[in-house]
Formats: sequence, structure tokens, C-alpha cells
Amino acid sequence: MADGPAPAGPAPLDEHPFTAALRPLLEAIGATAVDPAEARAEDVVLEWDGAPAVAVRLPHLGSALDRLLAETARQFDGRPLAELSRTEKQRVVALLEERGAFTVRHGVETVASALGVSRFTVYNYLNRQEKS
Repeated sequence: MADGPAPAGPAPLDEHPFTAALRPLLEAIGATAVDPAEARAEDVVLEWDGAPAVAVRLPHLGSALDRLLAETARQFDGRPLAELSRTEKQRVVALLEERGAFTVRHGVETVASALGVSRFTVYNYLNRQEKS
């Protein structure tokens, strides 16, 4: 019979304190935590106390605008963006502009569709913002 509990081995990926601390950031950017032993060349391996703790698999850039739109909707109590008031839609466009959403190809069209407005309206919101 052993005295006391058995020594703990490395914490499973989901239980590692570093991974737990990173989880909100990973979710916000659409990244995935991966066991360092399963890391690919393009993954970013992060260390904790000098040992690999978690590998971060970054999302494909093609989904960035969708993630931005989803995050913005969460900031407005999860309501569909098309149901927001005009003032709220203007704020959405300002937030998305600050985060670079309109540098993505077809960004204006995608945002206009999500807001339920025309491209022209999105451009008007952007122009109004520049004048402020």
C-alpha cells in the first residue's frame, strides 16, 4: 500500500491551467487548443514552466469576418444584426471598421447582408464615421 496519493503526471490538455487561462482568447479568435504531441508545423506551441503545454491551431483567415460578425452580435445581446436599430447598426459598422473587417475581400457586401442593409448604406455609415 502506498503512502499518500500517486504523483500526478502531466495534466491532460483540458485540465492544464495555462490552457484554461487561454480558453477565452482562443474562443475569441476562433483558435483551437491541441495537444503539443499532435502539433503541426503551422501550429504555435506554447510552453509552461519550460515544457510544451498547449499547441494553438489558428483559424483559417476565410472565417475571420464571420467570427467578427458573431462577436459583434454577442455585444448586442446576441440579437440578429439585421434586427438592430439604425443607430446600433452604425455602431456595428464602427466596431467592425476598428477591427479591420472592411479590409477583407467582400467585407462591405458581407456586413451589409448581415445587417440587412445595402452596400450603399454601409458606405454611408463609414463616411459618416470619417466626418465625426
